[in-house]
Amino acid sequence: MQRRELIEIATNKTFRENHKEKHSTDARNGWYYYTTRFALPIYDNEKKTNQYNVYTGCLVVNCTLGGKMYLYDLVDIKKEAGNPLKTIS
Repeated sequence: MQRRELIEIATNKTFRENHKEKHSTDARNGWYYYTTRFALPIYDNEKKTNQYNVYTGCLVVNCTLGGKMYLYDLVDIKKEAGNPLKTIS
């Protein structure tokens, strides 16, 4: 299975202005939100199987005055319905 970073596969980039005083220094240039996907292995009796559950979530990234971006949170995590992802041996 190919490993890719959460931010590399992220889509649906949206921007929002910062409206909270408590983030006035660390997110002075606002927030970016991205949709991403990731998978976690399924375990059977403490042993890792070749199946994975796939999830979607929203990456919350703050943008500083200097233009640097920092991952702040991963929210709205939801398990995708359907069959688990299987690795090819």
